[in-house]
Parts: sequence; structure tokens; C-alpha cells
Amino acid sequence: MSTSSTRESLDADMGRFIVIGDIHGCFEELEELIGRLQLRPDDRAFQVGDIINRGPDSSRCLELVRTTGIRCILGNHERRLLRYHRTGDRSLLKDYDLETIRVMTADDWRFLEDMPVFRYEESLGVLLVHAGFVPVGYAPWSNQPSEILTEIDVVDNQGRALKRTDAPGCPPWADLWKGPPYVIYGHIPRLDVYRKDWSLGIDTACVYGGKLTAVILPEGDLVQVPAREEYLRKTNLAAPAPQE
Repeated sequence: MSTSSTRESLDADMGRFIVIGDIHGCFEELEELIGRLQLRPDDRAFQVGDIINRGPDSSRCLELVRTTGIRCILGNHERRLLRYHRTGDRSLLKDYDLETIRVMTADDWRFLEDMPVFRYEESLGVLLVHAGFVPVGYAPWSNQPSEILTEIDVVDNQGRALKRTDAPGCPPWADLWKGPPYVIYGHIPRLDVYRKDWSLGIDTACVYGGKLTAVILPEGDLVQVPAREEYLRKTNLAAPAPQE
């Protein structure tokens, strides 16, 4: 699937620019977060992918973001389901995909099909992407393949995009990114946001008992909702950002 983006000419004086982290089927937390945000008609609200899977209610999460006008970036979970939907290749699927597919509606599939792989908000100098990109020694981020943009964790000493479980000790890509643009992303679950000079990771592990996080720009205020429960156990959450 080719990399795509939504580029719109937007007035910087419009309402708030809101970005929501990984949801993973946590409907009650999403509903509470939206209530706390009190979305207004002039707000621009986005979500950085992985709405579905692992948590209790993927379909209701998709319905809620559609009805509230939240626009979503493609995550690795959505990308995998789309590849299956287009090819019928069940070898692509993980066990928990099957339950999500069982409850997916035609509207859900259309919504996934329309997700861009990234969004560059020129008025703020902000890039939204699910996982990230290779920061140096590769093609510009806008030309990197969707597999990297939806799945990268770390970069090894040869400049390769890898999962952190496959390359222990290698730095997160965000540690190497010197900007611009400023990048907001999800994908790597941590118990708090991962804040660097030119990026902010907002997957705060809601499905693992953490929090669901939104950031409001340009101020950078965080709005967070604690998970109702630990829906799934994970013992190797990524480390927090070091104090700088």
C-alpha cells in the first residue's frame, strides 16, 4: 500500500488541534476522554492508529470516532486487517484479529480503507504518524513505505527499522530525530508520554492498564483517562524517556 497523506490548507486561527493515542478497543475510556475534551465544531481531532484489537470493543470504538468526526491515521493493526481483507490471506492474521473481523461492519471496513498513513499539518509544523520513520540515512519520511511508518520501533547501527524485541539495546527512532517537523505518534506502549525535543509518543498503554491520552495543540496540554482495568497483561512495556 502506497504512502498517502491528507494535506489541507487550514487557517491557523481555527479551533483546537487534538491528537488521541492508541485506543485498542477500549471503548469506555475513549467515551470518557471525548467527554472530557468537549469537542467543539471548529476543533480538528485526530487519532494516531490502532483503534482496534486487544481490548473489549473495537467496533464501538470505530463507530464512536466516525460519529464524532475524529479522523484517524493508519496503524499496524488496521494495516494488517486491510491486507487480509484485500487478499483473503489468513496467514497474515493473529488470533485476536479473528474476533475483531467477526464484528466489523461494512462501514468499519470503509473507514479503515480511508485512513491515511500520515498527516502533515503545515499550519503547526506537526506530523502525525502511527509508529514513526527512519530518521537519518533513508528516504525522507514522506517517501518511506507504510510498513515502516506503521511498525518501526527502533533503529539499529546499520540504519534499519526494527522491532525493539528484535534489537534489544537499539535506540528508539525518536531519540535520533532532530526535526523539523514535530512528530506525534503512538505504537510503542509506555506508562507515560515519551517526550523528546522534536516528538511526543502518546501510546500510554491503555489496554495494558495504563491511560488513554490526548494532546491539545498548540498549547501541548495533556488530557488523560485511566484504564478501567488491565485488559491484557504485558510485562515488557517500553522504558520512559530519560530526564533531559
